[in-house]
Amino acid sequence: MGIDLIFRIAAIGILVSVLNAVLNKSGREEQAMMTTLAGLIVVLLMIVKEIAGLFDTVKTIFNF
Repeated sequence: MGIDLIFRIAAIGILVSVLNAVLNKSGREEQAMMTTLAGLIVVLLMIVKEIAGLFDTVKTIFNF
C-alpha cells in the first residue's frame, strides 16, 4: 500500500485519459465512455482490495 498504490492509480488514470482523448477525436464517444468506466471500476476494485486488507489487519490485531 502507499506510494505504490498511488502510482498504479495514476498510471491507470493517464492511460484512460489518453485512450479517452483518442477515442473521442476519432468519433467513438461511446467507446471512450466505456473506457472511462472500465478504468474507474479497476481503480475502485484496487481500493476495495486495499480496504479489505486493512480490515483483515484490524481484525487480527483485535482477535476477531
